[in-house]
Amino acid sequence: MAKGDDAIRRKKNKSNRKRMRSSESAVSARVSAIIASKRRRKAGKRRICEGMCYSLPTPDDPFNDHHGKKEPEKKKKKKSKGIPGEKQNEKNMVIVDGGILVDQNGPSKFLIVCLNAIKDAWREEGEAEVRDITSWGLYLWTCCCYGFTNVLETSGPCATREQVAWLVSSVSDIVARKEKQGILVPSPCLLYIVPTQERAVQVRSICKPLKALGIHAVSLHPGASIQHQLHGLKSCEPEFLVSTPGRLLELVSLKAVDISSVSFLVIDGLGIGSGEEIRYAEKLNSIKETITSSPHIVVFSDHCDQMAALADNLLGDPITRLSLNDSAISRSVFISQHVHYCQSQELKITKIQEIILQTLRDDCRHKMLVVMKRENKNGLASSGLYWEDCSITNTSSKGSFSLHNREKIMRVVVKDEESLQLDKVENFEMVLLANFPSSVEEYVGILTRIACHSATGALHSLFCQEDAHLAKRLVNLLSECKQAVPQFLLDFDS
Repeated sequence: MAKGDDAIRRKKNKSNRKRMRSSESAVSARVSAIIASKRRRKAGKRRICEGMCYSLPTPDDPFNDHHGKKEPEKKKKKKSKGIPGEKQNEKNMVIVDGGILVDQNGPSKFLIVCLNAIKDAWREEGEAEVRDITSWGLYLWTCCCYGFTNVLETSGPCATREQVAWLVSSVSDIVARKEKQGILVPSPCLLYIVPTQERAVQVRSICKPLKALGIHAVSLHPGASIQHQLHGLKSCEPEFLVSTPGRLLELVSLKAVDISSVSFLVIDGLGIGSGEEIRYAEKLNSIKETITSSPHIVVFSDHCDQMAALADNLLGDPITRLSLNDSAISRSVFISQHVHYCQSQELKITKIQEIILQTLRDDCRHKMLVVMKRENKNGLASSGLYWEDCSITNTSSKGSFSLHNREKIMRVVVKDEESLQLDKVENFEMVLLANFPSSVEEYVGILTRIACHSATGALHSLFCQEDAHLAKRLVNLLSECKQAVPQFLLDFDS
């Protein structure tokens, strides 16, 4: 049924009334202003008077722009927290040799990446068994990175593959740090001297996985033609150079390679395959003289007495001794042991004087430690130690003195064995034991402690009749360390 006109009109009027009630025009202008003011008050916006009655101008605001209000203070910017541990990392960063930044907490991730790349290559070749030498590697990394001292490694005649991996990875880490900080890295940076062609191929294969990380290594040896190697050196600028001494000097004479700015010099297998020791020493000395910079030197060697003087000349002082094992044989490399026979306690002072004077004539060392009983300390210096042109000066109540012989001078430090601290022995290259230790183990403890910061050293000890029960073990120790065994020890042993 259709709606009528009245119903439609009523519905329309109802909607109009509803619309009028909801609109602001439904109220007067006064009511509308009150509503707007209330809304502004709730919103926090207030109208203020800009006239002189409200505020006066000031020297800071002569035109009354701020209407008497103080200029709002600038909010302090909160310091960004940044990456967690970033401040701590900055504190741990120190500047070391070469001006590079190094984290004191340990090596960077790049070193670990280099090590993993080498280990992955070994696994792909089927050599999954890898020896863990992390503690040794971190110590080597510290020596290479901080560059305070040269390194003498005495574990064996040549470096193991794990040792080579740690060494080349440590140098790669240093190269990456320098390049990141904008420091120019010379090419080559590492010069790795090997005794034979086979050894050069082995070391080059260990360095090969680093090529993908931007570290290029080249091997130079007599197995390849010199023209081929000349072409290879021209086509690239390797960071690592692995070479035998003879072939390297040939290429240097042809000006095919420049090693004057080498930062790291590694001599692997000192004395192995050299044939004539004199010519081998001359080659190594020539290579060192060609390097005009001051490279950090690492030498891998075992007991090879003919190379002791060469190692001392190459490394200089001070050095750091490293070894993968704690055996007396490894830790006493290039330390000569001299056992002297003394018939009685009364003759010990005279025997000690003879040893000191003989050492002063033959050795170039400037410092010797004499360990003896407390009651005999002062007697050594006051017993009239004069022979030829020798004289004693700077004697003290502690028994120490300086000994002069023509142009040579040697400081003799006398300590009593009751208060001897083994860590103090490390600072001496020459030690004389007036009384042989009560056990061979104690003797080994002193032997492995001396000359920790020198390539060569000497240990003298007096052996008496009452020490005869130690003769057999001492003979075995001297034989294992490739030292001369005195005849009187063999007589005691028999």
